[in-house]
Amino acid sequence: MGSRSGIGYDVHRLVGGRPLILGGVDIPSEKGLDGHSDADVLSHAIADALLGAVGLPDIGHFFPPTDQSIKGICSLDILKRVALELHELGASIINIDSTLVAEKPKILPYADEMKKNIALALKIDPKLIGIKATTNECMGFLGREEGMAAMSVASVEI
Repeated sequence: MGSRSGIGYDVHRLVGGRPLILGGVDIPSEKGLDGHSDADVLSHAIADALLGAVGLPDIGHFFPPTDQSIKGICSLDILKRVALELHELGASIINIDSTLVAEKPKILPYADEMKKNIALALKIDPKLIGIKATTNECMGFLGREEGMAAMSVASVEI
């Protein structure tokens, strides 16, 4: 079939009393992301981009928030399941590029560790993964530090 691309987007609220997990890395922060899973917006956006690239439904289909048996699931496990779905279709990942949107904390000091975690979950080379960060220039709910968002584009060969 050739190469195909998919996009992913995820957003979660920042709340007290939760860890901030991004790309499987526990980042020191006063607030963490709220969600049914560990609320790792980066991993969720990547998962949706990969699923979209092969025409599969989003992660909510595979991991519904109503399923109590997966409450608190590590999002790296979600990526492992996505990798299995791609493998079953004969798809291989060409590359992934992602952007995190948050006012703080600084994300880039953790980018290499995030890449390693994501690459291990997806069974790909970390060099195939791009992770960038930006702020929302203090505008909107992201700028007011009420939440964090991530966008991702993935290319696959199928």
